[in-house]
Amino acid sequence: MTELLRWGVDLLRHLLRTLDWPLLGALLALMAIGLAVLYSAGGEALGSHLVLAQGVRFGVGLVAMWALSRITPVRLRAWTPGVFAVALVPLVLVLFIGTGKHGAHWIDLKFFYLQPSELLKIALPMMLAWYLHREPLPPGWRTTIVAALLIGLPTGLILLQPDFGTAMLVAASGVFGLYLAGLSWWWFITAGVLGGTAVGLVMFAPISWFSFLREYQQNRILTFRDPENDPLGAGWNILQSKIAIGGGGWTGKGWGQGSQSHLDYLPEHTTDFIFSVLSEEFGWVGVAVVLLLYLFVVGRCLWIAMDARDTYSRLLAGTLGMALFVYVIVNGGMVSGLLPVVGVPMPLLSYGGTSAVSLLAGLGLVMAVRAHRPVHGY
Repeated sequence: MTELLRWGVDLLRHLLRTLDWPLLGALLALMAIGLAVLYSAGGEALGSHLVLAQGVRFGVGLVAMWALSRITPVRLRAWTPGVFAVALVPLVLVLFIGTGKHGAHWIDLKFFYLQPSELLKIALPMMLAWYLHREPLPPGWRTTIVAALLIGLPTGLILLQPDFGTAMLVAASGVFGLYLAGLSWWWFITAGVLGGTAVGLVMFAPISWFSFLREYQQNRILTFRDPENDPLGAGWNILQSKIAIGGGGWTGKGWGQGSQSHLDYLPEHTTDFIFSVLSEEFGWVGVAVVLLLYLFVVGRCLWIAMDARDTYSRLLAGTLGMALFVYVIVNGGMVSGLLPVVGVPMPLLSYGGTSAVSLLAGLGLVMAVRAHRPVHGY
């Protein structure tokens, strides 16, 4: 009996040896908080159903994380071009057979809805790391142009859906890959100038200049400029979100006591605006705890990247970690009115299947980098 128990413990240790426990612990804490807030946001009628459905998705994501953590970076690197090509296929198909409120964002697979753009949050960092590890670094003009084409292809396809928010997040992950590869600061200074110009246009240019955008996208620009201009229409979401955030104070109203979500003042309170529910019910203290957990996850990814022994592993782990940082900043800025509403979920808090699974799978790749780190490189 003792031998059998020892064999079982050894087997379990062998199966779980590739998991990075500090990183996993922070992720489990975020998932637990996410389920608690989701239950409260759903109320008595939907809370249990939402938690069960999201819990199943977390389970699938954790299995994917474990499975990917067991694959060596050498094998991942060999598979990368194929993974990238396969990920592009549903991104093209969704333009023809997809469904969505403002375009074609999801593919109905009957048993769940697949959001193809989420796959590129993993596939693009892998592809960019694969390409850059083969080139002299820091990247020169030719390397940068090819990398820009690799970034631009999926970004352009996502923009056609149209899904501006996800497209910018995918593009940002590619930019981080180039930054970590040592791209010259002149590129980023130029991008900063262009970005600042774009922000200035969004803030002050006549809305007629944006006639190429869809009506709901133009409304988002107008709402970002002045949500009080249409408080019962386009500005409703962000105004109610600000009320929820401000109403939480230091310690919040208490779990399940958020008036904005329970009285249905706050739309999409289980998805895009769930961070507002967290702020109202747990206050500044709860927000600080969640942000510290996110900061720890990002920091752990960057530490694993710095400790990696080859370019592919370093760029892959670092890019995935920095991408998570951008997701948190964009959603937090969106719900607080600092950024336009672009429909970006808060990682592991917002209700959603593909985003949760893709995030956990991506962090499984980071764990693979750590678990299979050789002593003398590849």
